Amino acid sequence: MSDKTRVIQESVPGRQITIAHVIASPDKRVYEKIGLFDCEKEALGILTITPGEAAIVAADVASKAAAVTVAFMDRFSGTVVLAGDVTAVEASIEMVNSTLNELLQIQSAPVTKS
Repeated sequence: MSDKTRVIQESVPGRQITIAHVIASPDKRVYEKIGLFDCEKEALGILTITPGEAAIVAADVASKAAAVTVAFMDRFSGTVVLAGDVTAVEASIEMVNSTLNELLQIQSAPVTKS
């Protein structure tokens, strides 16, 4: 009998942004793997938010803050992926951080960059 590792993923209720990351110049394979063929050569911004429904608010705030495209949004997982130039993506993520914190008391996360 072989040993198998079982991974259990739990969603812990909270009010927080857990990831706020900017990928300034993604490798072409990243776009391909996540199906963003229209966004090649653009920076990507990644947010994960709980509760997941706050992703809808985050997508709205981000798209109004700067010239970014909401490349992906999932209200169930709380994931938002933004695409645009680096400055616009950073500005959008910063605005999402501050707006969700001020309006919805969602704890913000430091914006990281690679």
